[in-house]
Amino acid sequence: MARLARTEGLSEVQQEILAAVHGFVDKEIIPVATELEHADEYPAEIVKGMVEMGLFGLMIPEEYSGIGESLLTYALVVEEIARGWMSVSGILNTHFIVAYMIKQHGTDEQKAYFLPRMAEGTVRAAFSMSEPALGSDVAAIKTRGVRDGDDFLITGQKMWLTNGGTSNLVALLARTDEGQDAPHRNMTTFLIEKEPGFGEVRPGLTVPGKLAKMGYKGVDTTELVLDNVRVPGDRVLGGATGRGFAHMMDGVEVGRVNVAARACGIALRAFELGIAYAQQRSTFGKPIAQHQAIQFKLAEMAVKVEAAHQMMVRAARVKDAGQRNDLEAGMAKYLAAEYCKEVVEDSFRIHGGYGYSKEYEIERLYREAPMLLIGEGTAEIQKMIVGRRLLEEYKLKG
Repeated sequence: MARLARTEGLSEVQQEILAAVHGFVDKEIIPVATELEHADEYPAEIVKGMVEMGLFGLMIPEEYSGIGESLLTYALVVEEIARGWMSVSGILNTHFIVAYMIKQHGTDEQKAYFLPRMAEGTVRAAFSMSEPALGSDVAAIKTRGVRDGDDFLITGQKMWLTNGGTSNLVALLARTDEGQDAPHRNMTTFLIEKEPGFGEVRPGLTVPGKLAKMGYKGVDTTELVLDNVRVPGDRVLGGATGRGFAHMMDGVEVGRVNVAARACGIALRAFELGIAYAQQRSTFGKPIAQHQAIQFKLAEMAVKVEAAHQMMVRAARVKDAGQRNDLEAGMAKYLAAEYCKEVVEDSFRIHGGYGYSKEYEIERLYREAPMLLIGEGTAEIQKMIVGRRLLEEYKLKG
């Protein structure tokens, strides 16, 4: 592998997994990514290959038929996949978040029922927290779950579901009446099974269709409309209501490491494209890579690629150590997303007019990078999280 974005201290198994994924990306993803992205076509063959490699069960424990690897391994795999095509890493991300939530917070029955099928890829998951009328104010959600005997009836509208159409399991946050003063203590996560596809996919549950997006194409991003959808009580995550906000925040925390990894992957690919093009394109009688201005730009890009990667790795390792990592994950997501945008733009500038052509891969990256600025929380949200945690850590004594 190249000199940039190396990770020290990996086991032989981790190195083998990453080498296999790197080869898969170079052979199966990069050659077809731009064509599929321009057509907004779901990468069915690529997903099939990932299922065969066991990537959908990468972090699921071996006792549930998974590989049982760490968050670090998963993040490095995501970085490799995003280097090929960011949309493909998105297909894994929400599935991974839901599997993580079930592993961490599910009942024994929920783990035994869902995790083996999620590991083999026959159950694929979507994560549903956002709604049309709210952004970062999760406590203001309006979707409601009302008790009806042993079941719940859920009504509301959800937004921005990655895998909303192709999934057959949705982890959904809804408001339940727990009688608590704090809004976040009146929320519950439900595990809702459905049929893949669009239209009515379960009685009362409708997936209207794919949302049109500037980038992040191929993967299906959807709304979800619920009208008295009946969900059995044993499909409350963890078996107890009122804990949904904590469940979702735990999922988002590891999701931020994932988004940071995606940003690292795109930035690395943009650097690869930029440094290759700079050696192929000539002006004033020599390759533009020999012009000092371009060398300065390449140096700045490389520093940003390396810094973002190392911060992402640290965030994953802190979580793997069983420690709270919202500070590290917030820092990593913020820095990696911002640097990704800057590295992609610099590579775009190096390409000159050709960067604006759909024939060149950098055009696709230029449209994909902005999604990472808002996914799993905007830069402003990350800075708020980091600022609050710093005040906790450095609180004056006395």
